[in-house]
Amino acid sequence: MSEITCPHCTKAFKVDQAGYAAILSQVKNKEFDKEIHQRLELEQEKYNSELNLAKATTEREVAESIAEKERDILALESKVNSMELEKKLAIKEALEPVKKEINTLQSQVDLAESERIIKEKSLVDKYKTQIEDRDNEIQRLSNFKAKLSTKMVGESLELHCENEFDMLRSAAFPNAQFGKDNDASTGSKGDYIFRDMDHNGTEFISIMFEMKNESDTTKTKKKNEDFLKELDKDRREKNCEYAVLVSLLESDNDLYNNGIVDKSHKYPKMYVIRPQFFIPMITLLKNAALKSLEVRNELELIKEQNIDITNFENDLNEFKSSFDKSYQWASDRFKDAIKQIDKSIKALQDTREKLLKSDDHLGIANRKVDDITIKKLTRNNATMKSKFDELED
Repeated sequence: MSEITCPHCTKAFKVDQAGYAAILSQVKNKEFDKEIHQRLELEQEKYNSELNLAKATTEREVAESIAEKERDILALESKVNSMELEKKLAIKEALEPVKKEINTLQSQVDLAESERIIKEKSLVDKYKTQIEDRDNEIQRLSNFKAKLSTKMVGESLELHCENEFDMLRSAAFPNAQFGKDNDASTGSKGDYIFRDMDHNGTEFISIMFEMKNESDTTKTKKKNEDFLKELDKDRREKNCEYAVLVSLLESDNDLYNNGIVDKSHKYPKMYVIRPQFFIPMITLLKNAALKSLEVRNELELIKEQNIDITNFENDLNEFKSSFDKSYQWASDRFKDAIKQIDKSIKALQDTREKLLKSDDHLGIANRKVDDITIKKLTRNNATMKSKFDELED
């Protein structure tokens, strides 16, 4: 039996072994539970403290990380802004000359467009003027053709052509000479001679004219062909390039009524025309002669250039020939020197081989000298052997 005192009433009582064990177990369980509870509370407090610390640490680290990220973001934003600024600046610098060039090209385009408009307007005005002049000329020729049957028969054809030319002399033919052929020293003469010069006074075209009117003939009707041979003769004698028969003969012949008739297949540079084609014929031949003059001038220039090229080629060929001679002479001397060097090399090689052979023989002789001993020298010579023996004694 065990005695136990109550902590409240201080009364002692006895319990058996089983009761004591039960009480002790009860006390231990309570203490254990209390201790467990206290430890749990401590662990909970420790856990909470660690958790709060971890939270604080994590929050601080997160805050620091966020701050660092924000700083990185700010740095990257600053870098991006700087790069964007540099990019804009580079684009601006790159586009500046392009813009200038575009402005320059635009100015050129505008200038070219304005020039084109001016030229187009000028050409339109020019062509309008030409069309109006041509219409007037057609109208004039039509009126003239209508009057041929009445007016021209009574009017001198020569005077008509002369008046037609004089009306256009100052505008179309300022440097030209047009007048009657008064030189009959060769036995015949044409009616009129036309000559025109360029601004240098060089004659570039000449035309012998013959005028034939129906009223000039006798009762026997003549044809245009009847006057071509004499006209060609006059052309050649007066050194004219072209011959033109202005004729009213064969008025019913459509060959001559439809325009300019070329007779060059019979006589060189020979033409037959009606009076209405007098000025157009002169203009046509003059323009062709001007073109020919330009071609001749260009050919002369090309000829002079070809002469310069020929002289250059001759000088070049002469230089090549002289250089070839000098090169050949130097090449021959060089070959001779090479031959002499080859001979010298061959002689030196022969000498070298002989010296090498001499060296071989000297080596053999040296080895033979090294191989000589007293014993070998006195082997078959008793006298010398005795003398050396005496020396040794």
